[in-house]
Amino acid sequence: MTLYIRREASKLWKRVCSEITTEIGLLAENWKYLLAGLLCQYIHGLAARGVHYIHRPGPTLQDLGYILLPELGQDKSYISETVFTCVFLSFLLWTFHPFIMKSKKIYTVLIWCRVLAFLVACQFLRVITFYSTQLPGPNYHCREGSELARLPRPHSVLEVLLINFPRGVIYGCGDLIFSSHMIFTLVFVLTYQKYGFKRFIKLLGWVIAIFQSLLIIASRKHYTVDVVVAWYTVNLVVFFLDKKLPELPDRTTVLLPVSSKDRTKEENHKPLNGNGVDPTADRRPRAQVNVKIYEDINGVHTDNATNGT
Repeated sequence: MTLYIRREASKLWKRVCSEITTEIGLLAENWKYLLAGLLCQYIHGLAARGVHYIHRPGPTLQDLGYILLPELGQDKSYISETVFTCVFLSFLLWTFHPFIMKSKKIYTVLIWCRVLAFLVACQFLRVITFYSTQLPGPNYHCREGSELARLPRPHSVLEVLLINFPRGVIYGCGDLIFSSHMIFTLVFVLTYQKYGFKRFIKLLGWVIAIFQSLLIIASRKHYTVDVVVAWYTVNLVVFFLDKKLPELPDRTTVLLPVSSKDRTKEENHKPLNGNGVDPTADRRPRAQVNVKIYEDINGVHTDNATNGT
């Protein structure tokens, strides 16, 4: 048993080291895209922080989802955040599975380049949307009478740039259309739908996405329109952008090296001029020709008789 554990641990360590070497090479080629994607995440957070300064609380708008779904209450608002955290961490761990799993279909660096491209495109549309029209926030801390509904005028530029993370992200107001949580959730589900292996997990991902949508509405963190717009916007963005981005290399096809014995056989079949010849080509039976030569007084005559004709 101990010998088996040591042998498997040695294989796992070699696999991890090999994958690290591969991913470092990919990171050296694509670090600019990853850095740009992470920088855009910060800019998105900065834009969401900025719209909070101009948010004006007011009465909650009439909403069909609020009529159909019962309100969870402020004490249960953590449920939707817990589900989203599980989705985020699960996807994060899945993107690193090539380091330990034998069967692998993706490269970690390349899959995150793709995911960040989807996120940035969706978040760009989101920033334009929630700055176009500011709706009164339906969340509890965004309603009239709450101290967090309005932000005081910033005392310095540094106060704005730091975005009061993470409190400023959790208790933001005004960045409604469309839901940022649904952007991340749908991008993760769509990515696993294409590159994942397990059919059950793919189906489970869509179920969780629907459940997450209902939780967001029931928690009164977004209006129903915020969730509905996220569903068709993210799917359309991923659909069109996926065709424009270069496809990931397929790791399931492995090219076997040519052995020296096979190489020697190929060389033996080559003629002196260097052109390759297929040894199995044109092996049809040849007709046999018998030639009879006889002499007479007038000279030499040749009689050809072909067998098999």
